[in-house]
Amino acid sequence: MGELEDAVMTRVWKWNRPVTVREVLEDLQQERSIAYTTVMTVLDNLHQKGWVRREAEGRAYRYEAVSTRAAYAAALMNDAWSQSDNPAAALVAFFGMMSEEQRHALRDAVRIVQGPETPEPPEAPPAENPGAAGDTAGR
Repeated sequence: MGELEDAVMTRVWKWNRPVTVREVLEDLQQERSIAYTTVMTVLDNLHQKGWVRREAEGRAYRYEAVSTRAAYAAALMNDAWSQSDNPAAALVAFFGMMSEEQRHALRDAVRIVQGPETPEPPEAPPAENPGAAGDTAGR
């Protein structure tokens, strides 16, 4: 996805509802000079690529994301990883680039994917020793 496509999709994902070309245009114009036809073309391209679906509303369309930003990021990572001639080395290099916060997120994600583990049985409490010092029972 190109830079402009990403800027458009960012809005579609953020708003999480069907959007018009005009809505996206007006928001983008707060950051850059851009034409209505450019935004319309980008949304049409995103539709052709399968990133958005559209529904006619009068003479225009409303566009809605087909999947989430997380799914898009996952697809990018999977694509990059699958193109490596050494996937294990690629993962090690990728993990080495991660911040501590990202590594924690990765651990959480692995736990979610693996599902709940069978909990270990709780340790039995220590056996009582009636003759131990400090025992005042029966006195």
